[in-house]
Amino acid sequence: MSGGNKVLMKGNDAIAEAAVRAGCAAYFGYPITPQNELIAYMAKNMLDRGRVFIQAESETAAVNMVYGASAAGARAMTSSSSPGISLKQEGVSYAAGADIPMVVVNVARAGPGLGAIAPAQSDYFQSTRGGGHGDYYCIVLAPKSVQECADLTYLAFDLADEWRVPVIVLADGMIGQMMEGVVLPPERRLEDLPKRDWTVGHLTDQRRKARRVTSLDLLPENLEAKTRARFERYEKIKEKEIRFEAVDTEGADIILAAYGTSARVALGAKKLVEKAGVKAGLFRPVTLWPFPYTQLAKIAESGKPILTVEMSLGQFVEDVKLSLIERAPGTPQSAVHLLGHSGGVIPTEEEVFERIQTILKGNAQ
Repeated sequence: MSGGNKVLMKGNDAIAEAAVRAGCAAYFGYPITPQNELIAYMAKNMLDRGRVFIQAESETAAVNMVYGASAAGARAMTSSSSPGISLKQEGVSYAAGADIPMVVVNVARAGPGLGAIAPAQSDYFQSTRGGGHGDYYCIVLAPKSVQECADLTYLAFDLADEWRVPVIVLADGMIGQMMEGVVLPPERRLEDLPKRDWTVGHLTDQRRKARRVTSLDLLPENLEAKTRARFERYEKIKEKEIRFEAVDTEGADIILAAYGTSARVALGAKKLVEKAGVKAGLFRPVTLWPFPYTQLAKIAESGKPILTVEMSLGQFVEDVKLSLIERAPGTPQSAVHLLGHSGGVIPTEEEVFERIQTILKGNAQ
């Protein structure tokens, strides 16, 4: 996807530039740390390109502006951090119910409540289980580098359009604030983007009937039928859009499961334990929804222990455990362990290294 020269960018800026290059025609947001660089970048670069930028009066207003812009035919996006994302959930639910594509970026911070501006991964359940009211899911993409901030944001717009769903790019404060080299994707012209044949648009010279885009249907049977049809689409998403990374998992003594910043820590710990003669593998989902249950289940058929590393006190680990249900009958049951932190505390490589040694010593006894 990427091509050209590498430039040094902050994660927030890479997300913003990739969104512009992907054809984002309208951005609506509201400031909150640690994603403020993103909204500042969009304020300058969207206007410089003659596109729409509005700092809304609230997070709730911003997401509903995205709903309206997308319903009218524009690729549209909003971004925030954890408390702000909570305020957007009603709008995301409305978009899911109306089959409106949108991109929502969450540069997550610690909670609950206002919490702290330090990075966290405690928005996992909110992102992967819909987050708002009703039966729906969002595609969730989790970058672990500034390069992936650009690539996955670029991808998010295509996925949202193809499947007509909200797509969440779930980073965290560490990913958003760090600086790394990144090769940016090519810029698309708005006029070259895929045409939408369902948007409300306007009727001037179109000679067509008016279109309605809404999540409202007061007949229970009709609403259920629409929801079931959407869930059939979700099954197709599961078949086509699962993305993951598996590093040295075959023949490993222990499997580390992590995503985002925690995956970077796990990779560092992997190098430490290998110097001590232990082979560690890493399983990293890139799509948190749909989650790669079957792919992790195949790895778990070895029966080796799994250590989940996450910046929450046990959310991601639930999907790791659910993966074991998918393993082949008669294969050994892997023990799943959790190394979790909360409040903005980031696990260290040394801490993961020590936990690995403790787990393997316990298995040997």
